[in-house]
Amino acid sequence: MLPARRFLPSLSLLAAFEAAARTGSITAAAKELDLTQSAVSRQIKALENQLGIELFLRERQTIRLTIAGESYAREIRDALQRISTASLNLRANPKGGTLNLAILPTFGTRWLAPRLGAFLSANPGITINLVTRLRPFDFRLESIDAAIHFGQPSWPGGELSFLMKETTLPCCSPAFKAMHKLDQPADVLDVPLLHLATRPDAWERWLTHCNVPFESVTGMLFDQFATAAQAAIGGIGVALLPVFLIQEELRRGQLVPAIDREIESRECYYLAYPKERMDYPPLAAFREWITAEIGSTETGRPDLVSTG
Repeated sequence: MLPARRFLPSLSLLAAFEAAARTGSITAAAKELDLTQSAVSRQIKALENQLGIELFLRERQTIRLTIAGESYAREIRDALQRISTASLNLRANPKGGTLNLAILPTFGTRWLAPRLGAFLSANPGITINLVTRLRPFDFRLESIDAAIHFGQPSWPGGELSFLMKETTLPCCSPAFKAMHKLDQPADVLDVPLLHLATRPDAWERWLTHCNVPFESVTGMLFDQFATAAQAAIGGIGVALLPVFLIQEELRRGQLVPAIDREIESRECYYLAYPKERMDYPPLAAFREWITAEIGSTETGRPDLVSTG
């Protein structure tokens, strides 16, 4: 349900206010909007009257935003940008076939992006916009249709479609493994370990899985798998990485198993979306495609050449 009419000023009033707030000048706003200065002044005054709030301080021939005006200007600018983007998307695709998808950075760049061409070729009427989100968000507050989610099967206010499980493997550069003579699971306690901020207990779980006693596990912290993988390639330490995201580095020999012991993650990958968007055609097409694509794609690790 939309809010009461008195809280929904017309776009012309909002555009005049936003232009004046951004330029700091009635004259500049009038020129930008192709209106007279008096017309812009009247629109801003009408907006203030409608809201019952003074948005500008007027000092002779100049204007200055009030504290309330500054806050309102930021909100309005974002809202107008979203309306503009939605209009451009609709114009580019009159059938309304736009899917706004939130992705996890490494999953998006390593797995999804290289395959999107096949989806778009099979669905020529659909446009996909990608944005990065690391954690669940409220679909009601974002202009996003769906999101790739890694974690427990829970998303407040959202439906979930299972995509796949994940296996992780401790990896490092070949030179790092040879230098530190890594052979048994307990050996990793003597070298720098690379941690992911969103999985703070991953190394503890791996050590427990391998029956290795430990008191504490410390090391460098990373916010993305891609940077942790590059650090491991650079010989900084050992990273616990999802196998399906580093297949190319394993094939090329940039990374090798520090210890050849995999562990299945407790969390899984899902496609999350609001229930009311479940049957939205672009989302339905993408959900069907990504489920089939994952089912037909080898996500295990490739055959590895022994490093001795």
